Amino acid sequence: MPSEFLNPSRGTRGMAVAPHALAAQSALAILRDGGNAVEAMIAAAATIAVVYPHMNSIGGDGFWLISRPGAEPVGIEACGVAALAATIDEYRSRGLSAIPVRGPLAANTVAGTVSGWQRAHRWSAETLGGRLPVKRLLEDAIHYAKQGVPVTRSQSQCVESRLSELRPIVGFNETFLHGGRAPATGERFVAPRLAATFEQLADAGFDDFYRGDLARSIASDLQSAGSLLSLADLERHEARLRTPLALKHSLGTIYNMPPPTQGLVSLLILGILDRVLTKDMDPLGSEFVHACVEATKLGFAVRDAEITDPDHMRVDPRELLQPAGLDAMAAQVSLTQAAPWGAGRGPGDTVWLGVTDSDGVAVSFNWRPARGIAASARGQLGAGVLHRDHARHRHRTAGHCRAQADAPPLSRRAAGRLTPPAVCRNAHRTVVEEQTCQFSLRYAISVNRFRTSSVRSTSSAV
Repeated sequence: MPSEFLNPSRGTRGMAVAPHALAAQSALAILRDGGNAVEAMIAAAATIAVVYPHMNSIGGDGFWLISRPGAEPVGIEACGVAALAATIDEYRSRGLSAIPVRGPLAANTVAGTVSGWQRAHRWSAETLGGRLPVKRLLEDAIHYAKQGVPVTRSQSQCVESRLSELRPIVGFNETFLHGGRAPATGERFVAPRLAATFEQLADAGFDDFYRGDLARSIASDLQSAGSLLSLADLERHEARLRTPLALKHSLGTIYNMPPPTQGLVSLLILGILDRVLTKDMDPLGSEFVHACVEATKLGFAVRDAEITDPDHMRVDPRELLQPAGLDAMAAQVSLTQAAPWGAGRGPGDTVWLGVTDSDGVAVSFNWRPARGIAASARGQLGAGVLHRDHARHRHRTAGHCRAQADAPPLSRRAAGRLTPPAVCRNAHRTVVEEQTCQFSLRYAISVNRFRTSSVRSTSSAV
């Protein structure tokens, strides 16, 4: 849709964007209480886990990109590694030649999301002087989980489309179904066990998820269900700060997270297009679209060949973004002929949320559960935590390894589809469009103008 027909939300005190209005409102409530963008994002992320459960869960991974005036962007990688027991020999001993798509043996990586909240909360206090307690940040999520929220149309449709596939999964029926059927749009969805988990985190702190009573409860439930994850796996996990990748573009500097996300892929595509597109191309014309598709094929080829756990990659992602490398990739794009399609990686979904505050701090947050409700339903156990199946996407077969031959393929972080970007143009982040706080979900960058556009998002401003 042309930008002149859009009516974006605008504000000067802050902006929040999420796939569900209640999550955006939770963020704004924190900003009104004097919180910063990082604190507001934690609140929004907790709420989205309740009100949009078919697309995310606290059993997944999270990636943060935080930008503030006068400083380089900071990344937080909250991505759990595979269980210590999840080895090739273990799967083969069970008669398996591939990681299962469903069931407890598919839930084999530590849930990293909450550790990202913990690291972001600490960074907020140390760097921004954030003061709001965890209890306040989780207040809305606890309320919605206890009292319930109306089921969205997408949740209803998603549950209905996966009924036969997910009925056998432990916890799916009692968590997502109403009387054995998919909930209708508008019916009330409640999550009492997730509410209890959030209340425990509010009282004991985020670390309890990995090294406290909640960790012991989660580990016990997972072991009872037959998962290879253990308490030791939870205890050794911590989120870590990362330096974002940077692409020097003709219109500004674009930042994104390094592997195991696909941030590198998105930067490669934009770098190639910066060299291939010309001003006379119509953004809706066939030549422009063809160039975008061909650049994407090249980016995906790098993804399939190289992106895995960053501790085991064969190449330095930063080197791939050097001008000479981008020039060489751009030279492979033919404007008259289409290159073959790659093998592809199958469908996938996730959520993106964005918050900016009156001080210019902007947060881009991406969250993966792996294939939406198909993963989220897997581990709905006593603590109400939904564990993902994402490790199967990086090493589907027991003999497959896209990195160093001497590295154990399953003791790794899962390569994923997430790309939480930020753009700097003329010393301002376009996620905070030149200080006017124009923010949009996935702010899909139009490579010729760096305009923002709204895609299935709800934005709220103060």
